[in-house]
Amino acid sequence: LLSFSTPTALAFSPCPTTTFKGTLTKLSSTTMDNEVNTEEAFAASTFPIKPDDLLARAKAVLSEEVNLGISDGGECLSNDFVFRAQFVEVDKEGYTNALKSFKLQDSFDIKQNFFGFTVDPMQTNRVWFYSRQIATHKNDFAGIEATGKELTLPPQSHHLDFDDDGLVTEFGFYTVDRAQGNTGGLGGAFGYFYGVGKPLPFPEGKPYKPSFRYSMLQKFGNLMQKLQKKKKD
Repeated sequence: LLSFSTPTALAFSPCPTTTFKGTLTKLSSTTMDNEVNTEEAFAASTFPIKPDDLLARAKAVLSEEVNLGISDGGECLSNDFVFRAQFVEVDKEGYTNALKSFKLQDSFDIKQNFFGFTVDPMQTNRVWFYSRQIATHKNDFAGIEATGKELTLPPQSHHLDFDDDGLVTEFGFYTVDRAQGNTGGLGGAFGYFYGVGKPLPFPEGKPYKPSFRYSMLQKFGNLMQKLQKKKKD
């Protein structure tokens, strides 16, 4: 527990039992009961690209020279490539055409801030990673002149799937904490449109808002809880 008795120090209570201490010691050197044994999973995998090489491939694909198929003319993408996000699913042509038309790199100084790269032990051709994008509006975008505004997108979880030849077969991302940033909880291109004050003209391109039906269900649930509490009292 935290003690706030003084403004300059935080005191932490010790571990309550020796059993808990023993558990910590055990977990520090072994795999949890519900944790994947990654060594066994990778050893059993038939995917020809080893985890370390796949991580290196993923980072190369994300480099400025390749830029996930934008800077290299799509050479890193397989012919059956698919882009998937929460509200979007497009093929290779649709993906490259959309990003070229948005011209995000021309309109913003973007820092991707990637971290947490890992190979999925349950799907060994997939690399997971996160980003915390920060972008400065430096040129015209969607008819909005450069504002110099700094956009902070919410944390996003990404994945890249590869085929046996190291080509990307799928790229996708999802916002993992819509409470953070200043783009209304929106990631990807939707966040940039909203961030400059020109949100896309459909519900998915705007900050989350509960539906009328869901809002009424919540109010009904709260009312029932109050009534039950009164009965108990």
